[in-house]
Amino acid sequence: MSVTVLYFAAARERAGLSRESLEVPPGARVSDVLALLAAKHPPLAPLLPHLRVAVQQQFVGLDTPVSQDAELALIPPVAGGAPRGLFCVVARPLQLSEVVDAVASEGAGGLVTFSGAVRDQTKGRRVLRLEYEAYAPMAEAKLAEIGDEVARTWPGTRLAIMHRVGTLVPGELAVVIAAASAHRKEAFRGCEYAIERLKQDVPIWKKEFFEDGEVWVGLGP
Repeated sequence: MSVTVLYFAAARERAGLSRESLEVPPGARVSDVLALLAAKHPPLAPLLPHLRVAVQQQFVGLDTPVSQDAELALIPPVAGGAPRGLFCVVARPLQLSEVVDAVASEGAGGLVTFSGAVRDQTKGRRVLRLEYEAYAPMAEAKLAEIGDEVARTWPGTRLAIMHRVGTLVPGELAVVIAAASAHRKEAFRGCEYAIERLKQDVPIWKKEFFEDGEVWVGLGP
């Protein structure tokens, strides 16, 4: 049977392509697919233990069966509806006002924002630029899930997140977040929670370019 494999960030570089169709035996599990990929793309093999796998845009374990025409995404470590807020990945400059407008209301007495900008140095190395990429459909779905988690944990709190992809230079905004609630405590907590969760499960990656080299953040040199 045939499945589609999607590659992102360091996985894409190791495999040498962004997607491919792969023939796998009936009854194959995720672990079987990874074994086939390691044999087909040897440079990818050392990276596989560091990856997570998503099937149909949901993270799964190695023992998960795969079905005909399934879509598997290899997810390296990540560096990211109107009533729920605004959750999107865009390839253009960000404006904080966009997320503020998405959550502000007369009933929101507290509104907290976070703006994440590109730094000009990392551990003493001068940063020339960053390149962000994302598995956009899944990333936006995961951002929306974070919004749902915030709403459940702090009822009445609304969240909006926008993340940029593409090439960014120091000083440009990579992510903007706004959380609004009736009271400031819930808004602060919701915004902080969103920042931390974004780093865990949202398939957005960044590659740092220095004067003396480059590195995918989360994978080391």
